[in-house]
Amino acid sequence: MQIQTVFKAGNSNVVAIPKEIFDELNLKKGSRVIVEKLPGNEAFVVKKAAAKKAKTTATGKEFKIWLNQVLKEDAEILDELALR
Repeated sequence: MQIQTVFKAGNSNVVAIPKEIFDELNLKKGSRVIVEKLPGNEAFVVKKAAAKKAKTTATGKEFKIWLNQVLKEDAEILDELALR
């Protein structure tokens, strides 16, 4: 057990995570954590958050197919807009 001191950083109150715990949890600068207050008024827990899921995006090939279709279907409208 280590005793840490709460300090101010901007508008936040901060408690440092000891290096041993930081390393054991494989945290990195920018890692996401969950902070939860335990029942009662004397404890909270910090847990490693699950990694963010990557957004699903179309592949380059799928995008090119979609873009060509849009350009073909809306060619008349796009030509008119280009002239304005």
